Amino acid sequence: MAALSMIIPYPPSASTCGYCSPPGERSKTRSSYKAGSVIAVGPGLSCEVYQKMIDRGWRRSGTYCYKPDLRRSCCPQYTIRLDALEFKPSRSHRKLVHRWNRFILEGDSSDKMDGSQSSKPKVKGANNASFHLISSIHESERSFISDGESVHAFEVTLEPSSYTDEKFALYEKYQAEIHMDFDNAPSGFKRFLVESPLQHERISYPSQRPAHLPETYGSYHQLYRVDGQLIAMGVIDILPGCVSSVYFMYDKRWEKYSLGKLSAMRETALTRELHDAGISGLSSMYMGFYIHSCQKMRYKADYSPSYLADPEEYTWHSLDKCIPLLEENKYVCFSHPEHSIPHGAPIPERPAPPMLSDDELQQINVFMKVEHRQIIVSPMNHSHGWDNVDTRKTVLYNIDALGIELSKEILWFVHSNDGESESE
Repeated sequence: MAALSMIIPYPPSASTCGYCSPPGERSKTRSSYKAGSVIAVGPGLSCEVYQKMIDRGWRRSGTYCYKPDLRRSCCPQYTIRLDALEFKPSRSHRKLVHRWNRFILEGDSSDKMDGSQSSKPKVKGANNASFHLISSIHESERSFISDGESVHAFEVTLEPSSYTDEKFALYEKYQAEIHMDFDNAPSGFKRFLVESPLQHERISYPSQRPAHLPETYGSYHQLYRVDGQLIAMGVIDILPGCVSSVYFMYDKRWEKYSLGKLSAMRETALTRELHDAGISGLSSMYMGFYIHSCQKMRYKADYSPSYLADPEEYTWHSLDKCIPLLEENKYVCFSHPEHSIPHGAPIPERPAPPMLSDDELQQINVFMKVEHRQIIVSPMNHSHGWDNVDTRKTVLYNIDALGIELSKEILWFVHSNDGESESE
């Protein structure tokens, strides 16, 4: 039996933008628009449903899921994925991995001064032609070192997302030092990076599961510790088709080691390991959104081969071929370049939601009640609130954002809206 997914739809909205403003600030106007937004409730979302959502340009923040309106937003956000099986680390990537491994295994100048440097060299040169991503990523981890000798103890653990004071302290420090955001509370951290709509569903490995790989799909925290101290944490979703990077934070004292870039390679290695363990459909690492207008987001182009999702046909297109179009236009449809919008063009009006036939609406179910431990549903066009104009618009906008076929796989919780919203 397929896992149940349940959502509450919300009207299209607009918010200020953090991509085209200085650190710690947001745009003066509400210039970032959403084409669809839902809250996952009850059982949440199956991992298969969420995989289909992100393939249509959706993304989550906690249990809130949204799809940007690329045509209207100041900084269009394109879903980007890396082919993890074909990824070949660049020379600079290899140097970062070797530099980190050398520090863990052999120490640095401060370790030499206190006499804790290892007595024998451990790491091969960065130009080593036999660089292997998975073995190199694990080379300095305590659980992978055969002889147990290293100057520092480096541990990486993967655990279902949960709250601890240690994690929040790292998040609070990171937000303040990197993003100039000084107003954070445990409740916000939980809402943003601990809570998840995803159900943990068992992964069917065809043979014995390697001990360091997860038992289930779902949302995880990947913890990085050196000598027992938490120095970084990645928030990732492990889905049937990908490892999806949600967020990464680190202690600024370790900034010189480019932990963000190392984490991207580690998540790519994890994708490969899951694929090699028999999960044949899991072959991509999703890096969230690619925002060409935001300089700090362009580093994602350094990981190749990467692809962008077309915002209209939801087909995948090589980033190398997309960049020239993104240079020329504010909004780009890769499958139909004639639909693109040039820089400086006025913001298009939000179109009316497309109408659906009664037959299509009959196939979309709305939660009504629970009776005798059974969920009672109703066709969308017979549900409470459907006669309300604003409710109907909200539902139709979100069906359009999800697609009719995916909308049929989801149980909707529909309530009457007091009015439309263009703000958050």
